[in-house]
Amino acid sequence: MTRKVVDSALVVIGFILSPLSWWNDLVVNVPLAYLFSLPFTLLHESLFLPAFIIGYWLTNLLGFLLMHVGFSGMRDFKQALFISLLYTLLVAMLVIGGMIPPLTHLLTK
Repeated sequence: MTRKVVDSALVVIGFILSPLSWWNDLVVNVPLAYLFSLPFTLLHESLFLPAFIIGYWLTNLLGFLLMHVGFSGMRDFKQALFISLLYTLLVAMLVIGGMIPPLTHLLTK
């Protein structure tokens, strides 16, 4: 019984982090990627975008891994990977367009 509860929790957390849940990015993955990029931004501002994208991808990858551990396998991996690429492009455009500024910009205002 306990193993089923743990597996179910891993699947739910993994789903929330994965690109399979379309609503999670703004609420979960983008804030986590932003937090991930903060130390890199403090080192040098030009590291913000690469660190942000890497953090974003890591949250999606963690979601897949947690789901994989909870389930016996992954479904529609190619489609999820394609959706993740589209989301990454969207997030990168938001950063480049100034909609998601680095921490140093927010601290100087």
